[in-house]
Amino acid sequence: MKKYSIGIDLGGTKILAGIVEKQSGKVLYEVKNKTKKEKGNKKIGEKILETLDELINTSQISVSEISSIGLGLAGQTDRENGILINAINLDCKDFNVKELINSKYDIPVFCGNDVEVAALGELKYGAGRGFKDIVCIFVGTGIGSSIIKDGKIHLGASGSAGEIGHIIVDLNGRGCSCGAHGCLEAYASRSAIESRILGAVKKGRNSIITEFTNSSSISSKHIKKSLDARDEVVTLYVNEAIEYLSGGIASVINFYNPELVILGGGLIQSVDEFYLGTIKKARAKALPVPAAITQFKKAELGDYSGVIGASMLETVR
Repeated sequence: MKKYSIGIDLGGTKILAGIVEKQSGKVLYEVKNKTKKEKGNKKIGEKILETLDELINTSQISVSEISSIGLGLAGQTDRENGILINAINLDCKDFNVKELINSKYDIPVFCGNDVEVAALGELKYGAGRGFKDIVCIFVGTGIGSSIIKDGKIHLGASGSAGEIGHIIVDLNGRGCSCGAHGCLEAYASRSAIESRILGAVKKGRNSIITEFTNSSSISSKHIKKSLDARDEVVTLYVNEAIEYLSGGIASVINFYNPELVILGGGLIQSVDEFYLGTIKKARAKALPVPAAITQFKKAELGDYSGVIGASMLETVR
């Protein structure tokens, strides 16, 4: 029996690939590359192969010892055929990822949505151990979510269940990258906070965050530093995002009544004020009975949730 599998987490700003020991779930080797400037099927395909080549070539594990390659893809995914149907943040459409990888490596390829596979990792090796009904929410470039029902990923009729980032929180609200208006993602993602801060600075508001970054890109760590310095602009828009995210989570608690809500992603991991504020307000906004039994946990596997979960896809298909 082959001991190892590869997990790849493809997101809007980075691609992280790792060789995982199947028995323990440990990531033994990893390679991380940026995808923020890479857009479209061709460039993203090149980045996937480049990362995969680097991972295999720098590890001490032979290709013959690898049983599968699993990918968590940031967008709507045709799991059966390994096709990334639509990834807005990557500008990819109808991208056959499985075919791309099999053109170079004769290894079985399995695909899933990025948050779906992160939830799988957390269920088996992380914060979800011992629970059966979970909602897993990751806050980053966008807001993704996955539902675990009776210990298994719930995909829904079209395979797209769990799109909490695209629930409507303002009927006549901000435009979202999906084409709709008023989506939660447009109010509570890191990208949304970044946009609000940069807009305020452009209009002349003073913010210490300009001392931490000279670019138009604001990271979760920049936000944390600014909050620690009690910056008014950053505090204002982080609190605004907390209000919207907590409202979205309260709605999910009322509707699905989960045992556990797992929160992950860069903002959650880096900014305790964001995590704790969201929990407090979600409990207050939800109905008292479901709110009383719902537990909250941070994702325990950090950046590795998606890699480990993707490496497990061969076992759940």
